[in-house]
Amino acid sequence: MRIGLDATPLLGARTGIGRYTGALLEALTHSGSDELVATAFTLRGRGALRVPDGVEVRARAVPARGLHELWAHTPLPPVEWLTGRLDVFHATNFVLPPLRRAGGVVTVHDLAFLHHTTTVSAASARYRALVPRSIARAAVVVTPSEAVADQVREAYAPRVPVLAVPHGVDPAWQAAAPPDNALRARLGLPSSYVLFVGTLEPRKDVGTLLAAHALLAGAPPLVLVGPPGWGEALDVRGAVTPGFLGDAELHPVVAGASVLVLPSRDEGFGLPVLEAMAAGTPVVASDLPVLREVGGDLAEYAPVGNAEAFADALRRVLDAPGNAAARRARAARFTWARSAEGHRAAYALAAS
Repeated sequence: MRIGLDATPLLGARTGIGRYTGALLEALTHSGSDELVATAFTLRGRGALRVPDGVEVRARAVPARGLHELWAHTPLPPVEWLTGRLDVFHATNFVLPPLRRAGGVVTVHDLAFLHHTTTVSAASARYRALVPRSIARAAVVVTPSEAVADQVREAYAPRVPVLAVPHGVDPAWQAAAPPDNALRARLGLPSSYVLFVGTLEPRKDVGTLLAAHALLAGAPPLVLVGPPGWGEALDVRGAVTPGFLGDAELHPVVAGASVLVLPSRDEGFGLPVLEAMAAGTPVVASDLPVLREVGGDLAEYAPVGNAEAFADALRRVLDAPGNAAARRARAARFTWARSAEGHRAAYALAAS
């Protein structure tokens, strides 16, 4: 098959969907003999894309927002105008373009744009119009979890298969070691710390984490890793905020944490939970079905938005961190090779 993928999420700092797209593309190059074609919807064109060896890049300098406006109302331009002939096109980030002959696969990561409208950016709010149109165009819908697959079926009743294909975790996380003294000094990390990894946006509900941390007398300092987002300004003056970190720095920072906390109001998968467990780090997370899919009984959970419950969960984990080897073993079940197999099954179904 000749398979096209939307590689636009690879541009700029790679947060959750960028990490998914990059890891999937890398895994696909290591299995099968299909032709892989990456494109991007950006004015920067093909020169801005960095993809694995063996992946063809086909892109034109076009603005994503302009294309989205067209695709929300018309069947033009088809994606093959950018990529050339395809058997399958995989829209990795919610929006499936019009297609000429290719079978369409769209990944719907979550339905926060539908269920938590006040917590998403203006760009994500446009998904309310774009996602149902994308599902109508698709031959297959992919989600990162069974929880999101159920939400998609309930919200849109699609007439095509909805396949839950979990993300994987880079094996390098299993060997991650705490930061050395030089990295601690450069990032301002204390000897022990409570860690959050993610964009500082309303859906991540960092405000609940700040409130919970304030309830814990003598708790390790709070470290907030991730790019700035949007929404109400948070008072983070008591926290260490190193900003966005690449993998070389993120791995040791996560491995050295006393606990990672993900207090999100909604998630599609919860990759920081999986990565922390792969590094052996304890996890406290919101009690969401999707996060229980990832963490199982090896994470602590607290009701969404309940600062007191999060403080209690943090206290339990700080007092008794649990079994790091068991966390690593559970995380090892989630591989990008297995995820690539699931995506190839979706592509074969779409092509047929």
